[in-house]
Amino acid sequence: MPHRPAPATTTSWSHHCPGEHAMTAHATTPHRPLQLPALAGWLVLTFIFAAIGGYASSQAPEFYQQLDRPDWAPPAWLFGPAWTALYLLMAVAAWRVQRVAGPARAELTLYVVQLAVNALWTWLFFAWHLGAWSFAEIVLLWVLIAATIRAFWRRDRWAGLLLLPYIGWVTFATCLCYAIWQRNPALL
Repeated sequence: MPHRPAPATTTSWSHHCPGEHAMTAHATTPHRPLQLPALAGWLVLTFIFAAIGGYASSQAPEFYQQLDRPDWAPPAWLFGPAWTALYLLMAVAAWRVQRVAGPARAELTLYVVQLAVNALWTWLFFAWHLGAWSFAEIVLLWVLIAATIRAFWRRDRWAGLLLLPYIGWVTFATCLCYAIWQRNPALL
């Protein structure tokens, strides 16, 4: 008799482990196959938004050095590697959400909206030097990231978890944005 793969449904393993509590597989719908072209697409899309923001920050190191910054502000060189890692995690999270069976249009639209808002912040702060607008916008970004985490979490917990470093960094960046804006009224 040929081997047939197990159906893609949630499974209870209580009958396999006597004396153990019933362990139920992840409560979300099963994932589709790997879909590596989709992963490449999410990486490209995410890094396009990163490039849009990056273009606005081409003069950021010089401007950042001119600003009166709090002692806890990170050095300018740290932002590039930090954002690269965050964008990578964000793209993988979006890919994981897409892989879950069923429509994910709302979740992925929210993801793209927050990417656009993220890119806009760099223009507001580094290119246009609009302190109040950049602070208001980063608060909006934080809310959108929180909503994206919640939406992703409902479809795939790992996707939600992959966005936690992002909201952590943006929380820190929100505090930093406010502090720098307040210390530099002539420049921002």
